[in-house]
Amino acid sequence: MILSVVGVMSLATANVYAQEPEAAATEEVVAAEEAVAEEVAPVIDEETEVAGVPFHQAIKQKFIEGGVLWMTPVLLCLIIGLAVAIERILYLSFSKINTKKFIAAFEDALNEGGIEAAKELARNTKGPVASIYYQGALRYNEGLDVVEKAVASYGSVQNGLMETGLSWISLFIALSPSLGFMGTVVGMIEAFDQIQAAGEVSATLVAGGIKVALLTTLAGLIAAVILQLFYNYILNKIDSSVVELEDTSITLVDILTAYSKK
Repeated sequence: MILSVVGVMSLATANVYAQEPEAAATEEVVAAEEAVAEEVAPVIDEETEVAGVPFHQAIKQKFIEGGVLWMTPVLLCLIIGLAVAIERILYLSFSKINTKKFIAAFEDALNEGGIEAAKELARNTKGPVASIYYQGALRYNEGLDVVEKAVASYGSVQNGLMETGLSWISLFIALSPSLGFMGTVVGMIEAFDQIQAAGEVSATLVAGGIKVALLTTLAGLIAAVILQLFYNYILNKIDSSVVELEDTSITLVDILTAYSKK
């Protein structure tokens, strides 16, 4: 019995000493977590404040940091390029007509009122298709060969009218990143001049100069990407219009040929 009592007391003492380090370790973990939470809290608050800044104010701040001298030309390229692109999109959209309905109306006018009625209908209808039909009807009395040549020539004219202004958009697409790269090079030179004047290499000084210099490149690339999207969209609309012009030109020659045989 004495040995049993001594054994139980020994086990109890061992459990007590074993629990004390565990309790101490637990207290240390809790203290460490509280310290980390205190350190992270200001960072979270700072990120929340940055995330809470309105978008236009953030853009304005980056614009000023990049340098007005180099960011302004990039912004002008974007604005002028967008203006030309929007004008082309509106022109192509407003010149679009229901081709099948117009061809049917032109054929009916030709059969009922003759070439003058068809010519009048084409004159009063907007769009490149109607313009080609007017040119074809205008030269009907000169022969079908002359009509075919006039339709082909005027189709090229209409194609050129639709592509007006695209060269300016392509220019701004190439010019925007070039101006951005130039601003970056100038900014890097200024950053190295500051390092030379300071007489030592400071991580803060180098990082700040490089960040400001790269903002112009970023702005130029963003402007080029936006203008490229509009440029490709306009080209797609022009291609579809050209295919429509060629198809309707063939239909016009067929209609006038059938009318001449009556």
